[in-house]
Amino acid sequence: MALLSRYLLGLLTGALLLAGVTASVQVPTSEPATTSKQTRAAAAPPPTRDLDRSPASPPPAAAPTPVWVVGAKPLPRRQDGYGVVRATPPELVDRQLPTVDRLDPPKSGSFESTISPVSPQVLARSTWQPGCPVPANKLRYLTMSFHGFDGRVHTGEMLVNADVAQTVVGIFAQLFAANFPIEEMRVTAAPELNLPPTGDGNNTNAFVCRQTPGQTHWSAHAYGLAIDLNPFHNPYILGDLVVPELASSYLERNRVRPGMALAGTPAVTAFEAVGWTWGGRWSAPVDFMHFSATGH
Repeated sequence: MALLSRYLLGLLTGALLLAGVTASVQVPTSEPATTSKQTRAAAAPPPTRDLDRSPASPPPAAAPTPVWVVGAKPLPRRQDGYGVVRATPPELVDRQLPTVDRLDPPKSGSFESTISPVSPQVLARSTWQPGCPVPANKLRYLTMSFHGFDGRVHTGEMLVNADVAQTVVGIFAQLFAANFPIEEMRVTAAPELNLPPTGDGNNTNAFVCRQTPGQTHWSAHAYGLAIDLNPFHNPYILGDLVVPELASSYLERNRVRPGMALAGTPAVTAFEAVGWTWGGRWSAPVDFMHFSATGH
């Protein structure tokens, strides 16, 4: 009996061992419930539509439309020295370019201004020279707030005759209150007078020491007694000449766009209320940008 018992016990033990070996080599058909998401991720790639994954990244945004670079495309010259007049590029038909800040914007966001003598540093970067018809001590350096086409408030600079400095500040205070947009307002530098024509300039300025185009006498600008306002939006016209040369779209004065000087609007009313003449009322040339204290 003892021998038989030991024999049966051996058979049972062998059966158990055999069963254990077989269990140890079986591959499970499903993962244990206790396996974590992190373990799954490490063990195998996630399924294609695993809800635990982050949403797919959005497609890259389209590249922004390039901004027109002012002064980058010289025009061939006409015999009179101006650029060849060409159709307005689509980007400039409704011109609302952002303003480059050269001076700090007003901290208050309100209209701010200063009037001061012209420093040697400012004079050196202007068109003034000893042969100009106005002495340097008769000019004043203005800084004034203005609204840009970009919806922001900026600080501009201007040289004017001392006799009209306070009047000019008052005019631009009215333009600011009316939210009239201006693209650029800076002192004109001497090298600009000889640059190749590009036909896309739009600097609102006053003093420029030059003669009247096509004439031998000094312009009112050379005395600091005239202002050109948004020249591209308000071009000069004489015969087949348009200045700026790419601004032909703005000869359509019934197609009203921001920045245009039009009869009865704040831009014109503010100047005419203090006795300045608007070139937009002239017959030839017609100079929509031009406002003058002298009538010329």
